[in-house]
Amino acid sequence: MDYKQRFSDRVENYIKYRPGYPDEIIPTLQLEIGLMADDIIADIGSGTGLSAKLFLENGNTIYGVEPNEPMRKAAEGLLSEYENFHSIHGSSESTNLKDNSIDLIVCAQAFHWFDRQKTKQEFHRIANNGAHLCLIWNDRKETEPFQIDYEKLIQEFAIDYNEISHRNITQDIIEDFYAPNKFKKFILNYEQHFDLDGLIGRIISSSYMPNQNDVNFPQLKSAIVSLFDKYKQNEIVTFAYNTIIFLGKIK
Repeated sequence: MDYKQRFSDRVENYIKYRPGYPDEIIPTLQLEIGLMADDIIADIGSGTGLSAKLFLENGNTIYGVEPNEPMRKAAEGLLSEYENFHSIHGSSESTNLKDNSIDLIVCAQAFHWFDRQKTKQEFHRIANNGAHLCLIWNDRKETEPFQIDYEKLIQEFAIDYNEISHRNITQDIIEDFYAPNKFKKFILNYEQHFDLDGLIGRIISSSYMPNQNDVNFPQLKSAIVSLFDKYKQNEIVTFAYNTIIFLGKIK
């Protein structure tokens, strides 16, 4: 499947159950790169607007570039109250943004999908001199028993998880993309809390997992129920994340 269409049948669960991002991202960027409310931001692979909302609430103008129409339309609805949100049909390789128009490029839970060579050329085209790039991923903490068993469940049922995982993005790949500039790495804490329905929704919001119409879904659901029953506390399980941020100049 074309990666740009992977989430088309999962938008509802994506909106409800995918993690947002820590509020601490904004002060981190203010401290490290002098982020200001009048900076123009391109959110590349903006999806349903989870990352854009963080910057919109800071007062920034956001160009949300998203190739997937159902995801893009969802963001337009969810962020309709923000006059400074502009929805753009485009991709990382062809953003449809103007030359030298962007102060900060943000890629949240998206960079691992990109054609990196074409994307770097496009980022250099749209970036102002001195513009920064911020790459963000929510990475599950796999040192805790629930997270360990959750990973085992994914490995058992996933379709192509290992092939498309963001964990395939190595330090060398990051260094090459920022080169000749340097970057810094930050790790913040983030959590989600789910009842059983929420846990099911969170799992099938991932494009590598069987969806509800898949022949393997009943078996997957049974495994999810068992996992939930094993770790629930007051009918809730907790997803703990390391929110990983790479930050540096792109031009």
